[in-house]
Amino acid sequence: MSDKPLNVLFLCTHNSARSVIAECIMSRLGAGRFNAYSAGSQPSGRVHPYAMDLLRQLNYDTTKLRSKSWEEFTSPEAPDLDFVFTVCDNAANEVCPVWPGQPISAHWGLPDPSAAQGTESEQRFAFADTHRMLYQRISIFTSLPLASLDKLSLQKRLDDIGRTEAPSPERAK
Repeated sequence: MSDKPLNVLFLCTHNSARSVIAECIMSRLGAGRFNAYSAGSQPSGRVHPYAMDLLRQLNYDTTKLRSKSWEEFTSPEAPDLDFVFTVCDNAANEVCPVWPGQPISAHWGLPDPSAAQGTESEQRFAFADTHRMLYQRISIFTSLPLASLDKLSLQKRLDDIGRTEAPSPERAK
């Protein structure tokens, strides 16, 4: 791995919640070491309002967030990607574009908080839970000794991170 910041793309079908939340977390935790992006295979055209509310409450910069297609990252003007992570099961099962440079990829699937049922509080909790899980996974990723890992070891570590279950608030007690 080089000394220049590494480019990380988070993919989700609609690019309205999970991938956007991951982009914000990576931008904060990986500042100076990673450039974070998000996109979707079928972007909804808007970031979910509960995701935006949560990110603002947690003091993330949301000024440039938008729902966008992964096609933006296949053009010659797009940044060269080092890592691509799918954060939803639908995107993991879709045929992804061929990314220039063949970045390392892994599946870090999580339930869609936009599909949560129940009261508004229960729905908003689903977004907070998604943030918690992504924060845990991205924290582990950003602490990896990337320069000292060969590609096969790194791939195994990334796959393991995707299976990481952060303890829920109920289990943490």
